[in-house]
Amino acid sequence: MKLRSVLEEMIRRGASDLHVFVGFPPVIRVNGELEPCEHEVVGPPDMVALAEQILTPNQLKEFETKKEIDFGFGVPGLGRFRANVSKQRGTLAMVFRLVPMEIPPLETLMLPPIIADLCNKPRGLILVTGITGSGKSTTLASMLQLINQIRRAKIITIEDPIEFLHARRTGLVAQREVGTDTNSFSSALRHVLRQDPDVIMVGEIRDLETMEIAITAANTGHLLLSTLHTIDASQTVNRVISFFPTHQHQEVRLLLGSCLEAIVSMRLVPRADGTGRVPAVEVMLCTPTIREFIIDPEKTVMIRQAIQEGHLQYGMQTFDQSLMKLYREGLISFDDAMMNSTSPDEFTLRVKGIEATSDNTWNQFETAGSDLERSISQTE
Repeated sequence: MKLRSVLEEMIRRGASDLHVFVGFPPVIRVNGELEPCEHEVVGPPDMVALAEQILTPNQLKEFETKKEIDFGFGVPGLGRFRANVSKQRGTLAMVFRLVPMEIPPLETLMLPPIIADLCNKPRGLILVTGITGSGKSTTLASMLQLINQIRRAKIITIEDPIEFLHARRTGLVAQREVGTDTNSFSSALRHVLRQDPDVIMVGEIRDLETMEIAITAANTGHLLLSTLHTIDASQTVNRVISFFPTHQHQEVRLLLGSCLEAIVSMRLVPRADGTGRVPAVEVMLCTPTIREFIIDPEKTVMIRQAIQEGHLQYGMQTFDQSLMKLYREGLISFDDAMMNSTSPDEFTLRVKGIEATSDNTWNQFETAGSDLERSISQTE
């Protein structure tokens, strides 16, 4: 198997990921859907030869010990890729993700304008969440690029592996890779405060120690950005708290309420015209009301309602509000909006024009001149 030719096909067909398994032709993911490559079936010797081609001697030793490894590499003339090598049924399996050479400007990502405002925050914790492949890494990279352009700040990133490369601009960026430049996220974070950072980016918070140090750093005057694999803002708050033992939950709620600035949750939804995907985004800002809801466990369930009611005043929005806007603009279909909706029944009623007389939290997401009859017919 010639890896370069398959990667070239991946790029030519606009794929985000390449999957290579023994016994099958390579498979790529295009706009969220898996499609076969124009290639013969891959055999066990092909996979062994490929692993020896792309892994360094140290990485091969690590793989032999741990049976899986994450790393990044570049191919001259093609670009950078994030890769994972693992084992399945006794044979090797590989997944490659394309990392664009150029970091897209934040304004080109179709994100709510409030996200650019978050880049001016001097301190606190900002979490970008979503499932794998929802755009978290690209969003974080674009936010860091904007910070690097507008602020004279020292930015330190801790990544596994390094994906986007940041050039020197107004600020100063130091990028550290787990396994190459440091042993772990938690180890790097323990020492990062001695490296005079203004902004810290942690590629992913995976364990209690990393979360504990991240909250401490955010509470000591630094801006810390990171990601979590959670589906919305309310679940993210609960997930952060669940990292800690039960007897520490109230203390953690107080610390989180004092340092959390925002949670940005993302889902990529297929475009109605089939030309790609657009982000549906839930944005929670830590207003005084939401801080109260974070601290009081009995009120945490009210966070979603507070987000829904906070659009006009604060620029927040729920997933369903974001989906409604995309649907009214004709960017996504009704079926895809429903599939990604948090409350499908409520969303359907709103599309049909049925709402409580006291509920005006959706009004700003209605576009002038929308054809209600067309909307009703699409739900039937």
